Amino acid sequence: MKKIVQNVEVKVPQSKMKRNYLKELNRNKYLYLLMLPAIVYYIIFAYTPMYGLTLAFKEYSAKLGILGSEWVGFEKFELLFSNSYFWRTLFNTIKISLLRLLFVTPAPIIIAVLFSELNAKRTKKVLQTVYTLPHFLSWVIVSGIVLNVLDYDGMINNFLESMCFEKQIFLGNKRMFLPIVYISAIWKDAGWSSLIYLAAIAGINPEIYEAAELDGITRIKKIWYITLPSISTTIVMMLTLTTGHILAAGFDQIFNLINPAVQEVGDILDIYIYRITFQNTPDFSFSTAVGLFTSVVNITVLLIVDRISHRISGVGVFSGGSK
Repeated sequence: MKKIVQNVEVKVPQSKMKRNYLKELNRNKYLYLLMLPAIVYYIIFAYTPMYGLTLAFKEYSAKLGILGSEWVGFEKFELLFSNSYFWRTLFNTIKISLLRLLFVTPAPIIIAVLFSELNAKRTKKVLQTVYTLPHFLSWVIVSGIVLNVLDYDGMINNFLESMCFEKQIFLGNKRMFLPIVYISAIWKDAGWSSLIYLAAIAGINPEIYEAAELDGITRIKKIWYITLPSISTTIVMMLTLTTGHILAAGFDQIFNLINPAVQEVGDILDIYIYRITFQNTPDFSFSTAVGLFTSVVNITVLLIVDRISHRISGVGVFSGGSK
């Protein structure tokens, strides 16, 4: 190895490099020990199971196991792409994800901006607690609340009936299903997600706001011309990461909310995989093929959006932080 000292290249002996490395390792041994459980976790539960992806190219037999199962190449993918139900669920997944980006993603940004403009500290703490609490509830509980509120004999319909209005079938209406999905998603996670943007807003130099106030700028203009541009890097990064789940439209949520009446608009790829694997005659090879297709598309979209983001704004997750 060569080391540059005052523009002069000096060779560093390998033995000295090894001593320096061991010294550095010994100095930070407790930090490395703290990292060890996470490394072991990812090796066991994230990287080792990746061998199971070979099932997508085999005709899996429980008797023969993964290694002994017959290799069939792209047969499962040909079967997948010739399945009309797959294309319907793919369309639904993309549609739900894109509309989620449009309606759900801005919610935490708006909440964070509103919190930052709130001067009453006690009120702000109470509201932050109220807004973040639903995040810690599982979708089973949240869906149960939604079902009880919107059921035909639920709270809203009882109120409509008391006001002499006709009861509505909210949960069995195809037009209402997606709005219910987005509203419940905002209620559950927007408060928690807003913490990231609140942290970004807290990092803005207060002198910029003070200078703006001296110039007589209004509060709305401060938000538009100072706050939002200052956190644009965070917004772009979070938006880019969200696009990496374009084919994961929220299995937990939709699985607990969907019913046969809205299945046509609510079926997504993850539910399709679930039905293949657990409800019908199990075909683990086919469901693995669907899962592999989903993962490849997700990472491809993520890389493309990241590259576009870096070219347009200079911000990217994998392409570097700025120009």
